[in-house]
Amino acid sequence: MKHSYFKWAVLTLLMTIGFDQLATAQWKVRENIPLDSIRLSDPCILADHKTEMYYMTGTGGLLWKSKDLKAWTGPFRVAEASEISWAGDRPAIWAAELHEYKGKYYYFATFTNQRTIIDTVDDTEVPRRASHVLVSEEPDGPYRPVGEENYLPEDWATLDGTFWVEDEIPYLIFCHEWLQVGDGTMEMIQLKPDLSGTVGSSKLLFKASASSWSRREVEGEVIPSQVTDGPYLFRTGNGRLGMIWTSWVYDVYTQGVAYSETGKLEGPWIQEEKPITPANFGHGMLFQTFDGTWLMAAHSHREENSRYIRIPHLFEVDLSGDKLKVVGAFDVD
Repeated sequence: MKHSYFKWAVLTLLMTIGFDQLATAQWKVRENIPLDSIRLSDPCILADHKTEMYYMTGTGGLLWKSKDLKAWTGPFRVAEASEISWAGDRPAIWAAELHEYKGKYYYFATFTNQRTIIDTVDDTEVPRRASHVLVSEEPDGPYRPVGEENYLPEDWATLDGTFWVEDEIPYLIFCHEWLQVGDGTMEMIQLKPDLSGTVGSSKLLFKASASSWSRREVEGEVIPSQVTDGPYLFRTGNGRLGMIWTSWVYDVYTQGVAYSETGKLEGPWIQEEKPITPANFGHGMLFQTFDGTWLMAAHSHREENSRYIRIPHLFEVDLSGDKLKVVGAFDVD
């Protein structure tokens, strides 16, 4: 409970519940909103060529639209979670992602049922939190569950599920939360062809402690952080498989990158020694603009007057070589 991530998680949950209630009661759609005027955690942007529109979602279960990444319209409530029986009434929605796959659109998100406690670790109650997949015929929803079954074990606290296809087989990559396991893990599990459930058991990719750039202090000793957060996979220009993911450097939210030695999901995964984004930026994802520019969407993370402020930002990245390189902030003007 001493780790700042715990405080961030609690505040994010409270903020998400508030957003959900407001969206139902009185949320008004606004137009021509600049990106830096939007408050959003864990931004994910889908560049949809069919509609020639950018769609942005993230924590809170809401969606924004833009033709140019500069002026945004929203938010729209697009995720329907009432059909997920384990999630309960009005679950919190974290770290949603949009993916187009075989002509349909999929919404990968983390749902939290705060009323269902699955574990207690060091006197800290761990609520039911899990990755789930929703689907829609259109990029702006509405998104409803693909199937009724659980994707992951009921007694696991999992989060930040993302999507990857390897050798024509779909996979869910996710985090097993540090609050439950102590040293957070990054895992992979095969999905059914229609993404309605999973096949077999998950496989460990790496633990948070594998990172050399993350840091925390425990009883005067500096050791790696225990947090795994926000995985997102990519390939470089020469086909190298990489994963960006986020942890902490003491109380600073920070993003790093790892690469698979074999070019396959199973790895082994080798962590880069240094972070790839400035301090207090993290939970990134990658997408390509309609003119072919590769961008990273991430949120800034800072505390102001006992409130966490999260604003989506865009960085231009270079994937032409064998490593992801962050060129710098992307100017939407």
